[in-house]
Amino acid sequence: MLLRGQTAIVYGGSGAIGGAAAGAFAREGAKVFLVGRTLQKLEASAQEILRRGGAAEFAVVDVLDKRAVEHHAESVARETGGIDIALNAVGFSHVQGTPLAELSLKDFMLPIETYAKAAFITAKAASRFMAQRGSGVIMNISTPGSRLPGIGYLGYGAACAVTEGMTRLLAAELAPSGIRVVCLQPHAIPEALKRGSHSSEVFQPAAERAGMTVEEMLQGAAEGTLLKRLPTLGEVADVAAFMASDRARAMTGAVVNMTCGALVD
Repeated sequence: MLLRGQTAIVYGGSGAIGGAAAGAFAREGAKVFLVGRTLQKLEASAQEILRRGGAAEFAVVDVLDKRAVEHHAESVARETGGIDIALNAVGFSHVQGTPLAELSLKDFMLPIETYAKAAFITAKAASRFMAQRGSGVIMNISTPGSRLPGIGYLGYGAACAVTEGMTRLLAAELAPSGIRVVCLQPHAIPEALKRGSHSSEVFQPAAERAGMTVEEMLQGAAEGTLLKRLPTLGEVADVAAFMASDRARAMTGAVVNMTCGALVD
């Protein structure tokens, strides 16, 4: 097992990506602490991990509440002796599909502020306990929207670029404490829509403006990749588990391209 005996906090553990990654962490031997805003979804994610023989606990915590996140991290570290992995997989509803001429400053800034704030709060809370033991892995999530040209995702694309920039800067700052920082960069995941992801709500206006369904829009995105497909939740979860493990211990400050060739590094 890649993560035997380790402790992982998954912020956004009730979501599609967070839940899948948490399952992979547990499969590889980690005890997983799921954090999210929806009790019912958290319970379902935890029960699925337990059903498969993994170890999981959950807590309803708002990741934008600094004190609540710090209190939760303290309780996890006190219970387990430390924190080895912190994955920030939170998602926030925001506006996509609106061009600059029609976009309000509020709608532009919302994803930038919320995603950056969540990344800052969660990284600061977890890194404190990682530094005490001289090791740990912090992971963020972005999308190819940080680099792909397009219309209608100005705010979210900028938010993804901020997340990737923070990953590089945090990697430099936390390296002396033995902490690695990486960013996973999957393309859109059609499977996530079927699991209640907020991305369905986000993609709908953009698809309507283009005169197509969300499914047709995602098929077009798939055709624009080298592999002619989009990533699956299982693929993203497996990469997350590998990046959290010592097998990736030479990697930090990295943006892990899982765009199926939409971006070529």
